[in-house]
Amino acid sequence: MKKISIAIDGPAGAGKSTVAKKVANELGFLYIDTGAMYRALTLKAINENIDLHDEDQLNKCLLRNPIQFEIDQHIQRVKIGTTDVTEAIRTPEITKQVSLVASHAKVRETMVELQRRLAKEGSVVMDGRDIGTNVLPNAELKIFLTASIEERAHRRYLEMTKNGYEIKLEQIVEEIELRDKKDQERTVAPLKQAKDAILIDTSQLSIEQVVDVILSLARERMRGEN
Repeated sequence: MKKISIAIDGPAGAGKSTVAKKVANELGFLYIDTGAMYRALTLKAINENIDLHDEDQLNKCLLRNPIQFEIDQHIQRVKIGTTDVTEAIRTPEITKQVSLVASHAKVRETMVELQRRLAKEGSVVMDGRDIGTNVLPNAELKIFLTASIEERAHRRYLEMTKNGYEIKLEQIVEEIELRDKKDQERTVAPLKQAKDAILIDTSQLSIEQVVDVILSLARERMRGEN
């Protein structure tokens, strides 16, 4: 079977990362979490007291501190520079600020170059908000995952409370609505469905069902059937 690239896009809470990890594991592909890359830069910038509105300083910070993915006991770890930030990038503070960091043109240009370099060998699953439209426009399989805001907020609420954060569901709904607005309206590489992407609404589907659909499509592409 031939090597292919799989691009999975969609709004916050649609299940992109969970689905992408499972698809990559099942196929033996490299998984690249682009959202984690922007989160890692956001964390590093906050720790270094960099103004998140300062595009030049953010880009310099990224160039100084390359982002890498490493597998440790079958778990993918995220590092910026030499620091493991896998858990630290999932806090509410980072979630609130990452859209601002990701909106800067220079930052996105540097990130896209890095993401394409990581994907150059093929056989990758990459998820984000502009993968099919911008980062990997020639990906053999493009998926756009979505779900209702209520369902996405509920999922995020369960995830955060499970990890010990105290937060109200109503607050998460507001944050997701704001995140959607920022992602869709940003000037550089906004969130949108690629013309040749397959839309999957995950509101009423289990993770396993979504994974099965994508695996079936991926194997068709790998056999050269589409």
